[in-house]
Amino acid sequence: MALHRSTNDRIIGGVCGGIARSLDWDPTLVRIGYVLLSVLSVGFPGTFVYIVLWVLMPKSYEY
Repeated sequence: MALHRSTNDRIIGGVCGGIARSLDWDPTLVRIGYVLLSVLSVGFPGTFVYIVLWVLMPKSYEY
């Protein structure tokens, strides 16, 4: 399955929901892991990567 932003399982941009869907993982665990990784890397790289993924990942049109 290709990597797409989620339109149904999203909090901000759907990036973590899309990653979780493509890996068949729990979206909550992906979000917690992403926040922990961002905090441990002093925030900026994680925020920058999220914004880049938000812009580059195409939207999924699931209903």
